[in-house]
Amino acid sequence: MLKLPTKSKWVFLIALTLLISSCSNYQRLLKSDDVNLKREKAYEYYYEGEYHKALGLMSDIIPSFRGTVHAEQLNYYFAMAHYKQGDYILAAHYFKTFTQGFPRSEHAEEFLYLSAYCKYLLSPRASLDQTDTRDAISELQSFINRYPQSERVEESNQLIDELREKLEVKAFQSALLYFNIRDYMAAVTSFNNVIRDFPDTEYREEALYYIIRSHFLFAENSIQERQLERYQEVVAAHKKLVNRFPESEFLPDADNMLSIATEQIATLEEIAAAENNNQ
Repeated sequence: MLKLPTKSKWVFLIALTLLISSCSNYQRLLKSDDVNLKREKAYEYYYEGEYHKALGLMSDIIPSFRGTVHAEQLNYYFAMAHYKQGDYILAAHYFKTFTQGFPRSEHAEEFLYLSAYCKYLLSPRASLDQTDTRDAISELQSFINRYPQSERVEESNQLIDELREKLEVKAFQSALLYFNIRDYMAAVTSFNNVIRDFPDTEYREEALYYIIRSHFLFAENSIQERQLERYQEVVAAHKKLVNRFPESEFLPDADNMLSIATEQIATLEEIAAAENNNQ
């Protein structure tokens, strides 16, 4: 007896047939010389959420419409299709080129913002390279400078603050890395850079403490001839922490290092004095 397909199999077969037919129609459309038909179908695919197909058609016909009344609209949808499908690198590029090619467009402000916003979306977590983060900050600031009265300025500033916080975390983590690998002078420089580049940083107190520790450990591991000046750096660094954070949680350890540094300075000065007397 002939066994008929189940309902689910019928549904699958119908869907497969429609898919094959759709692909076949699309391939024929790609080979067509009718640029106006391609343009209309590209917009249809865009609104149906089939951005890949829309982009395939638009990529083919955009040169044909350059300088025509349809050029702006085509480039608008071309950039938006990349954005909609999550290709933020290309979207940022095409948003920017749109604003350059159509500076008087009603979408120029929106696209300059979206170009910067794509860079924001490309910004990685703090532990990774922050080139994209810096690019995003630069792009957002450029947008603010270009459109200072835009309703998007407030959001742009919020995004910049968020990105700067990420740079702040990255900078502090990098300084800690130098400290952990015992490159103490690089650590001192990096912690000082955190304080300089991010004046309101929440890491200021901790950075000042690590500067003391870095100077102390560097002095402790130095040859005797260089220890005096390096222990003096501990004293100077300790003073900065106390002046800024007199109730710091790090003071007990910092005070202990100060005490040792002070004793070492006294001893080293006695040795230096004795050596001068013997000369």
